[in-house]
Amino acid sequence: MVHQKYPELDVPARILLSTGPTNVHPRVYKAMQTPVIGYGEAAFLPVIDGISSMLAEVFQTKESLTMALSATGSGGVEAGMASLLEPGDTVVIGSYGFFCERMAEMARRQGANVIIVKGEWARSLDPQAVADELKKHKSVKLVGMVHAETSTGVSQPLEEISRLAKEHDALFVVDAVTSFGGSEVAVDRWGVDYISSGSQKCLSCPPGLAPMAVSQAALDVMGNRKQSSPSWYLDLLLIANYWGKDHVYHHTAPISSLYAIYEGLRIVLEEGLEARFQRHQRNAAALRAGLEALGLTIISDKDHRLAQITPVAIPEGVDDGKVRTRLANDFKIEISRGLGQFAGKIWRIGLMGEASTAGNLLLLLSALEEILPQEGYEVPVGAGVAAASKALASS
Repeated sequence: MVHQKYPELDVPARILLSTGPTNVHPRVYKAMQTPVIGYGEAAFLPVIDGISSMLAEVFQTKESLTMALSATGSGGVEAGMASLLEPGDTVVIGSYGFFCERMAEMARRQGANVIIVKGEWARSLDPQAVADELKKHKSVKLVGMVHAETSTGVSQPLEEISRLAKEHDALFVVDAVTSFGGSEVAVDRWGVDYISSGSQKCLSCPPGLAPMAVSQAALDVMGNRKQSSPSWYLDLLLIANYWGKDHVYHHTAPISSLYAIYEGLRIVLEEGLEARFQRHQRNAAALRAGLEALGLTIISDKDHRLAQITPVAIPEGVDDGKVRTRLANDFKIEISRGLGQFAGKIWRIGLMGEASTAGNLLLLLSALEEILPQEGYEVPVGAGVAAASKALASS
């Protein structure tokens, strides 16, 4: 009998060119149909060990513990703050976008003394500003940075800031939610102590897991706290016991999500890290060429543009919501609105993982060539697709 009050789900399929989630790889969907068994059973533990090993390859680390927390990307960042910080700790965080500000707020809620190094939205942060701030403080517990600022489309260079953190005996903490699996994230070479990401972006898995890498220095800090972490669920020292060799129970693991990320990581490594990074860069460059050929302005720092997210200024007189609605309804394409101080001023176009294809970016440009003139902004029809096609052909 069909339930009349609560019908079966009927959610439209779309091409997800937003800031996340992105389209899930078909092989990942297939993996999620694998039978659910106990998370402590011998037959399941190779899944946990395999995920940890593959994460180490993608994070490029041989020194850190790698695991996938049962949480979204934001949960992964907050777990780091909850596990590393205690009331009164001094923290220095770079602020150059919406998610930088979120990291700072997470640290404040742990009772930390949060020092903000202010940068300009859509520009990378000058390491000298961090150096100047660090000199003002006797003791700094950690330095926090966002690698891929999703709100502005900027990729923040990290190596110099990591060196500065080490000079001041501070842990270096990174939010790599948007970059991991689509851009290089070199944990050992960059000297990162704690880094977390999300399953729903370049890994092309459903939301719900936060891949992470934790250095021995960070684990030592967690183990030497004066008080236990205020969050039992996000206590990474406890969770590490499940991901370690003894697989000690902490909470019920999301079995199907773990099957998903296992397969997602296999796909990443089959493509090869360098080939995957180049694909994201190539498609982003073609998209930018097409948008600029339509007379649209990309607002991010030209020298530090993120391959995954392209922020575009909304032309004067064009209604933000109308364009996004028409893309969704008429072309089955999702893009994202602006956040924070860019709300209503930009669109954010994502090309991540499974969705980062030449076909998708050309379809979007073709759709914009049709929609924008009808919304009062004339564009040279065909110019966007032609410019992107030329960029793809020459790459």
